[in-house]
Amino acid sequence: MTKKVERVIVLKTAGEIEIMREAGAIVASVLEGLKKEIRPSVKTRELNGYAEEMALALGAKPAFKGYHGYPYALCVSVNEEVIHGMPSEKKLSKGDIVSIDFGVFYKGFCGDAALTISVGDVSDKKKRLLDVTETALMLAVANALPGGRLGDISAAIQGCAEEAGFSVVREFVGHGIGRRMHEEPTVPNFGKRGQGIILKEGMVLAIEPMINAGSAAVCLKDDGWTVITADGSLSAHFEHTVAITKSGPLVLSKIL
Repeated sequence: MTKKVERVIVLKTAGEIEIMREAGAIVASVLEGLKKEIRPSVKTRELNGYAEEMALALGAKPAFKGYHGYPYALCVSVNEEVIHGMPSEKKLSKGDIVSIDFGVFYKGFCGDAALTISVGDVSDKKKRLLDVTETALMLAVANALPGGRLGDISAAIQGCAEEAGFSVVREFVGHGIGRRMHEEPTVPNFGKRGQGIILKEGMVLAIEPMINAGSAAVCLKDDGWTVITADGSLSAHFEHTVAITKSGPLVLSKIL
């Protein structure tokens, strides 16, 4: 007989959420700084160095570096790369879209966020993919309400993406977050409204739509980390850390 493993969702106190706001603000500041560094010919490893140095200067520790052996502070995913792109000597080119995902530990808690940025002028198709993915995130955040269901968040993302003719990645999902980067519950980017666990005050979720311009299918590159679209289509990724409070959703990953 196999013992059932109970999955525990840890609710945060108001004081803990306030610390997570500080952690999230550091992440947001680093991402905002990176936006100014992204330009043609910059190497993705240079972005990694900037992110790590800035986080340390702000009193935080990069959360990704060393996580399950990941060697960098930042994930940089370009064009068809969905998530977990590894910084390298690769140079960005005009017309690329670049997803940057960053997290920190600060005072014992984690902050996590991501966004996708255009390198110079890009095609209307790329602009639309970015707009739809960011809109999907904000619709999902608006559904992070006490008494609602987890499926409300998931359905908001899926509906927004598919109505635009795009697809949502299913193998990788959002997650609870707190003292550990990944906590319960998992937060899929697909689902049905009114289904799933009941959302409660004190939950903190990393909501992160990953949306492909083509098929939802993905595969893993030989480096063991970088996830790419199976059909070579473009992908975008936006993420916020969000607390569920009695007065509604509170985005923690923004500059205070």
